[in-house]
Amino acid sequence: MIHPQTLGKFEVTGVLGKGSMGIVYRGWDPDIRRPVALKTIRHGSDPGEAAASQAAARFRIEAQAAGRLLHPGIVGIHDFGTDRDVAYIAMEYVEGHSLARYLAQGEGFSDADIGSILGQLLDALSHAHDHGVWHRDIKPSNVILTHAGRVKVADFGVARIESSDLTATGALIGTPLYMAPEQLMGQPIDHRADLYSAGVVLYQLVAGRVPFDGPVATIFDQVTRVVPAPPSSVAARPGNACFDAVVSRALAKRPEHRYPDAGLFQRDLAAALGAPLAAAVSKRAVVALSISADQAMTELLHRPATGADTGSTPEYWHRDVLLRVEAELARHAGPLAAVLVRRAARECHDLPALYTRLATHIPQEADRRAFLGHAASVGNRYGEPAALTEALVAQAEALLTAVVGPIARVLVRRAMASTASRTDFYAQILDALPEADRPRLASRLHQLN
Repeated sequence: MIHPQTLGKFEVTGVLGKGSMGIVYRGWDPDIRRPVALKTIRHGSDPGEAAASQAAARFRIEAQAAGRLLHPGIVGIHDFGTDRDVAYIAMEYVEGHSLARYLAQGEGFSDADIGSILGQLLDALSHAHDHGVWHRDIKPSNVILTHAGRVKVADFGVARIESSDLTATGALIGTPLYMAPEQLMGQPIDHRADLYSAGVVLYQLVAGRVPFDGPVATIFDQVTRVVPAPPSSVAARPGNACFDAVVSRALAKRPEHRYPDAGLFQRDLAAALGAPLAAAVSKRAVVALSISADQAMTELLHRPATGADTGSTPEYWHRDVLLRVEAELARHAGPLAAVLVRRAARECHDLPALYTRLATHIPQEADRRAFLGHAASVGNRYGEPAALTEALVAQAEALLTAVVGPIARVLVRRAMASTASRTDFYAQILDALPEADRPRLASRLHQLN
């Protein structure tokens, strides 16, 4: 694919990720001399006219909703424009990773860090709500944790601006696993729907799983009628019950029974901890993710929509984990296991939920129990795929440039042209370096994702 060299005044310097409607680039603002993230959508790129119209509406919503907010906990919008057949949003370049990546890797947070994450999230939501903006899609993949331990809220693509007709189109707005009952039922909502979603994130941080999971019809029934078990009672590790009462109120079925605002939610969190909420997450938690902290690229800020089952590895999961799960399921479901695992992985956000979903395809009770027993032994991470990605190539070039200078670009492009294997790509890069530099760079290359 041919990528643009510039978008408006911005120079395009790398690829950060791909979404269903466009690409997120790393860019450079030559006037202010700072890096930016450039989220793009190509006009007419979608095969359906209605879908393309909705995508363009979401893009406009994100630019206008986030653009009216100025808060350190919200990804800032710098510019919005079009260049040839590409519309783009220039936004703050964030060094960090989404909360979803930490959760998918199985990282557990201390009570103090959980309080800090939620407190920072609620502070950002309070600012948005005070300015009449409701995010409507709060979930771990839209919460970025920076290398400094600060939370950034991203992706206002389905936001609602109060007293405005600016809203995303479509019957179901948001992500069902994190949606409030009234939102899931298509009823009028207000800012308390965001607070419910924040409560689901809190539940997941404590328990290591979401309160409800399954097909959309099952989620609908559970969210609207079932009171979830306290998160401390279902946590994989021994759970502290200090957050149970806070979660219970945040997840109340009726909006009037929830927290009336983010500030009161924060105060109850601090009271539950018995200490003020920390302004930043601890360094230990931040560096737990096994990716080079100083070269990690910004997360893709808008998750791709679930499409047809192509057989590819779902983005959130480590390929080796899914292959192991597939092998275990194949003992009971045969060749169909590959399709079932990839389909379920696109809908499940943690390993227990994935195993629970797949167990429904096993008819014998004893076999189901044995299959579910394997869940604890599988590493819950989704790190590096075997193949090269454009984001990884850009990171490798940045590392190599620090060692050999501008010739790094030539070496990287030459290696990329001769192989699609990550292992061979690394080997060719290292062979071109002085022997004394190889061990240090080899270690850093294998940390890239």
